[in-house]
Amino acid sequence: MYKAVTHQIQVTVTPSYLAEESDPDQSRFMFAYTVEIANLSPAPVQLRSRYWKITDGYGRTQEVRGPGVVGEEPLIEPGQAFEYTSGCPLPTPSGFMVGSYHMQDINGRWFTIDIPAFALDKPDENRRLN
Repeated sequence: MYKAVTHQIQVTVTPSYLAEESDPDQSRFMFAYTVEIANLSPAPVQLRSRYWKITDGYGRTQEVRGPGVVGEEPLIEPGQAFEYTSGCPLPTPSGFMVGSYHMQDINGRWFTIDIPAFALDKPDENRRLN
Protein backbone atom coordinates (compact mmCIF):
# COMPACT_ATOMS: atom_id res chain seq x y z
CA MET A 1 0.00 0.00 0.00
CA TYR A 2 1.32 3.44 -0.98
CA LYS A 3 0.06 6.78 0.40
CA ALA A 4 0.46 10.49 -0.28
CA VAL A 5 -1.34 13.52 1.19
CA THR A 6 -1.50 16.79 -0.73
CA HIS A 7 -3.79 19.75 0.12
CA GLN A 8 -5.61 17.57 2.68
CA ILE A 9 -6.46 14.93 0.07
CA GLN A 10 -5.07 11.46 0.82
CA VAL A 11 -4.40 9.08 -2.07
CA THR A 12 -3.83 5.41 -1.24
CA VAL A 13 -2.85 2.92 -3.95
CA THR A 14 -2.84 -0.87 -3.68
CA PRO A 15 -1.39 -2.64 -6.76
CA SER A 16 -1.72 -6.34 -7.63
CA TYR A 17 -0.55 -8.71 -10.36
CA LEU A 18 -3.24 -10.36 -12.50
CA ALA A 19 -1.79 -13.77 -13.39
CA GLU A 20 -4.98 -14.92 -15.15
CA GLU A 21 -4.85 -11.96 -17.56
CA SER A 22 -1.09 -12.12 -18.16
CA ASP A 23 0.86 -14.06 -20.77
CA PRO A 24 4.58 -14.02 -19.88
CA ASP A 25 5.46 -15.97 -23.05
CA GLN A 26 4.07 -13.03 -25.06
CA SER A 27 5.69 -10.41 -22.77
CA ARG A 28 2.30 -9.30 -21.45
CA PHE A 29 2.06 -8.70 -17.72
CA MET A 30 -1.23 -7.29 -16.44
CA PHE A 31 -1.50 -5.32 -13.22
CA ALA A 32 -4.47 -3.86 -11.38
CA TYR A 33 -4.37 -1.00 -8.93
CA THR A 34 -7.04 0.17 -6.52
CA VAL A 35 -7.01 3.85 -5.61
CA GLU A 36 -8.77 5.47 -2.68
CA ILE A 37 -9.02 9.27 -2.69
CA ALA A 38 -10.03 10.53 0.76
CA ASN A 39 -11.07 14.13 1.38
CA LEU A 40 -9.56 15.18 4.71
CA SER A 41 -10.38 18.86 4.09
CA PRO A 42 -13.41 20.78 5.39
CA ALA A 43 -14.84 21.40 1.88
CA PRO A 44 -16.02 19.29 -1.07
CA VAL A 45 -13.58 18.72 -3.95
CA GLN A 46 -14.07 17.33 -7.44
CA LEU A 47 -11.60 15.23 -9.39
CA ARG A 48 -11.41 16.68 -12.91
CA SER A 49 -8.49 14.94 -14.63
CA ARG A 50 -5.61 12.51 -14.22
CA TYR A 51 -1.99 12.21 -15.27
CA TRP A 52 0.05 9.00 -15.14
CA LYS A 53 3.69 8.29 -15.91
CA ILE A 54 4.16 4.55 -16.40
CA THR A 55 7.68 3.08 -16.52
CA ASP A 56 8.39 -0.51 -17.50
CA GLY A 57 11.33 -2.68 -16.42
CA TYR A 58 13.44 -1.42 -19.33
CA GLY A 59 13.02 2.19 -18.21
CA ARG A 60 10.69 3.08 -21.10
CA THR A 61 7.97 5.55 -20.12
CA GLN A 62 4.45 6.23 -21.27
CA GLU A 63 2.32 9.20 -20.22
CA VAL A 64 -1.46 9.07 -19.92
CA ARG A 65 -3.70 12.11 -19.47
CA GLY A 66 -7.46 12.34 -19.49
CA PRO A 67 -10.64 13.59 -17.88
CA GLY A 68 -11.70 12.05 -14.59
CA VAL A 69 -11.09 8.42 -13.68
CA VAL A 70 -12.95 5.33 -14.94
CA GLY A 71 -15.42 7.58 -16.75
CA GLU A 72 -16.26 9.67 -13.68
CA GLU A 73 -15.41 13.08 -12.24
CA PRO A 74 -16.40 12.33 -8.65
CA LEU A 75 -17.38 15.01 -6.13
CA ILE A 76 -15.85 13.98 -2.80
CA GLU A 77 -17.45 15.44 0.31
CA PRO A 78 -15.45 16.22 3.48
CA GLY A 79 -14.70 13.03 5.40
CA GLN A 80 -15.69 10.88 2.41
CA ALA A 81 -13.64 8.84 -0.06
CA PHE A 82 -13.92 7.68 -3.65
CA GLU A 83 -12.44 4.32 -4.65
CA TYR A 84 -11.86 2.78 -8.05
CA THR A 85 -9.86 0.00 -9.67
CA SER A 86 -8.10 0.17 -13.01
CA GLY A 87 -5.41 -1.75 -14.84
CA CYS A 88 -2.11 -1.43 -16.65
CA PRO A 89 -0.40 -3.86 -19.04
CA LEU A 90 3.39 -3.94 -19.14
CA PRO A 91 5.80 -5.75 -21.47
CA THR A 92 8.00 -6.56 -18.45
CA PRO A 93 7.29 -8.32 -15.12
CA SER A 94 8.06 -5.14 -13.18
CA GLY A 95 7.69 -1.40 -13.45
CA PHE A 96 6.19 1.51 -11.62
CA MET A 97 3.61 4.26 -11.90
CA VAL A 98 3.38 7.78 -10.50
CA GLY A 99 1.01 10.62 -11.25
CA SER A 100 -1.33 13.36 -10.16
CA TYR A 101 -4.98 14.38 -10.14
CA HIS A 102 -6.20 17.82 -11.10
CA MET A 103 -8.89 18.82 -8.62
CA GLN A 104 -11.33 21.71 -8.27
CA ASP A 105 -12.75 23.10 -5.03
CA ILE A 106 -16.26 24.50 -4.51
CA ASN A 107 -15.00 28.03 -5.24
CA GLY A 108 -13.75 26.98 -8.67
CA ARG A 109 -10.06 26.99 -7.70
CA TRP A 110 -7.91 24.32 -9.35
CA PHE A 111 -5.14 22.42 -7.58
CA THR A 112 -3.04 19.32 -8.14
CA ILE A 113 -2.64 16.39 -5.76
CA ASP A 114 0.06 13.74 -5.90
CA ILE A 115 -0.44 10.07 -6.62
CA PRO A 116 2.41 8.26 -4.84
CA ALA A 117 4.88 6.28 -6.92
CA PHE A 118 4.08 2.58 -6.63
CA ALA A 119 5.72 -0.62 -7.82
CA LEU A 120 4.19 -3.09 -10.23
CA ASP A 121 5.90 -6.42 -9.59
CA LYS A 122 5.06 -9.96 -10.66
CA PRO A 123 5.38 -12.17 -7.56
CA ASP A 124 8.31 -14.59 -7.53
CA GLU A 125 10.15 -12.60 -10.17
CA ASN A 126 13.67 -11.27 -9.78
CA ARG A 127 13.17 -7.57 -9.28
CA ARG A 128 15.03 -5.06 -11.37
CA LEU A 129 15.93 -1.59 -10.26
CA ASN A 130 13.92 0.64 -12.60
